[in-house]
Amino acid sequence: MREGFGFQATASEGSARCARLTTPHGVVETPAFMPVATYGAVRGVAPEELAAAGAQIVLANTYHLHERPGDEVVAGLGGLHGFTGWRGPWLTDSGGYQVMSLADRARIDEQGVTFASALDGRRRELTPELAIQIQERLGADIAMALDECPAPGGADQRLREQAAAERTLRWAERSRGAHTRIDQALFGIVQGGIRESLRRHSAARTASLGFDGYAHGGLGLGEESARRIDLVRAAHAERPAQAPRYLMGIGRPQDLVAAIDAGVDLFDCVLPTRHGRHGVLYTSQGLLRLRNARFRDDPAPADPDCDCPACALHSRAYLHHLLRANEALGARLASLHNLRFYLRLLASARRAIAEGGFASLRDRVQALADG
Repeated sequence: MREGFGFQATASEGSARCARLTTPHGVVETPAFMPVATYGAVRGVAPEELAAAGAQIVLANTYHLHERPGDEVVAGLGGLHGFTGWRGPWLTDSGGYQVMSLADRARIDEQGVTFASALDGRRRELTPELAIQIQERLGADIAMALDECPAPGGADQRLREQAAAERTLRWAERSRGAHTRIDQALFGIVQGGIRESLRRHSAARTASLGFDGYAHGGLGLGEESARRIDLVRAAHAERPAQAPRYLMGIGRPQDLVAAIDAGVDLFDCVLPTRHGRHGVLYTSQGLLRLRNARFRDDPAPADPDCDCPACALHSRAYLHHLLRANEALGARLASLHNLRFYLRLLASARRAIAEGGFASLRDRVQALADG
C-alpha cells in the first residue's frame, strides 16, 4: 500500500468480510457504498448531507472533470477535497467506462481513446498515462487504471472481450508505470466479459503487476446475476486476499448483498439518486413508486424504519405532491432517502458479518426483491 494507506480485515463470514481501508483523508469501514459525484457533486446533495447519511467515500468521474471545469482548475483549488468541500476520501474512475458509453464519439487504438467532446465537438485524447496524470491532479485518494470496457452483444463478442481484456492489461502496465503520487492508491481493473477463463487470466495478470487494490469492470451489462457472482468469485481466486476488491457500477440491493457474500468490499452506482429523481424509493417494504396516484393522500412516511429527513419529517402524500409538481425538493428528498437506505444497508451488512448473521440479512434482502 502507498503512504497513508492500509487494508486490514476485521471479521468474516464465509467469503463475506469486514475491513478497515485507511486513506490519507480517513478510514473507510467496508463493505462500503460510494455515492456517485460525476462532476464532483452528488446531484442535489450537499457534502454535509452525504456525511449525515453515512457516506464514507465518494466517487468522481475523471473524463467529465477533465472536460469541465478541467483538472488544472481543480488542482489549483486544492484538489477534489478543497474544490468540493467533501473532506473525506475520494475515488476517481479512469474514464474507461466512457470508452463504451460514448462509443459513437470514440475511436480506440493501442495508444488510447480519442473522443469528440460532447460539450464542443473538439478532439480529446485519453491515454493510460493521461488518465493517471488527471487523477493525480484531482488529488483522489484512490485512482483507477484506464481500461477498455467492450459493449455487450454482437457476433464477435468473444473476440472483442478477449481483445479488450488484453489491451486493458497492457494499459494497466502503462498506468502503473505512469503513477507517481505516493499518497494516492492505484487500483487495477479486471476485464474479460462473461468468460470465466478470460476473467481468471485478467485477474492473475493484473495481480502480478502489484496494484494497491483490484476492481471488476465490464459487469452489470445484461448478464444474469448468478453468472456475475460466479465470475466475481473466479477472479477473486486469482487475486491477493489482503487487497481491497471493488465491483464497479453494480447497485441493486440484492446484487450488493450477493457480491458482499462473494467477498467484495467496495461498490458504486447511480441507481439510488437516479431512481430518487424519478420518484422510485427503496424501502424496508420494497420499492415505492411515489408518483403513482395511490399515494396522493397517504399520510405515512415513505419508510417507517428510516431516519432520513424525507421519512422523519414528511409524508408519502407530500413527497408525491413535490414529485408530481416537479419541485426540486422532491428529487432531493427522494435521493437523500435512497442514499440513506443504501448506506444503512451496508452498515447493517458490516454489523451482520461481525456478529455472524450475514447470511440471514442476505436472504431477507433477496427475498424482499423477489417479492
